[in-house]
Amino acid sequence: HVQLVESGGGSVQAGGPLRLSCAASAHAYSSYCLGWFRQAPGKEREAVARIWRGGTTKYADSVKDRFTISQDKAKDILYLQMNNLHPDDTAMYYCAADRYCQDPYDYWGQGTQVTVS
Repeated sequence: HVQLVESGGGSVQAGGPLRLSCAASAHAYSSYCLGWFRQAPGKEREAVARIWRGGTTKYADSVKDRFTISQDKAKDILYLQMNNLHPDDTAMYYCAADRYCQDPYDYWGQGTQVTVS
C-alpha cells in the first residue's frame, strides 16, 4: 500500500509560480507510474501531468510549457512546478500512483488546493 501526501498549495496571483510536492511511503517512486491530477468545482477530474518509470512525461495541452513534473527518487518526492498560473488552473490538485500505469490510478493523496486570482 502506498501513502501519498501533497503539500505546497495555496493562493497566488495570475502569472505567478507555485510548486507542489508529494511525499510517498515505501520507496514507491522507482516502481510506480506517477501523476498529478486536478479537479475544479463542477468539473471532472483531469490528468495534468504524468511521469512513467523510465522518465517519460506527458502533459495536458492546457499546461504544456507552463508546468513541469519531476521526481526526486532518493527522497521519494514528486514535484509539480507550475509557472505562469492562470485563474482556470484553480482546483484541488492530487498526486497519484499506479504500479501498472493504468487509469484509474490505485493510490491517491488527500489533495492540496491551488487558487489563482
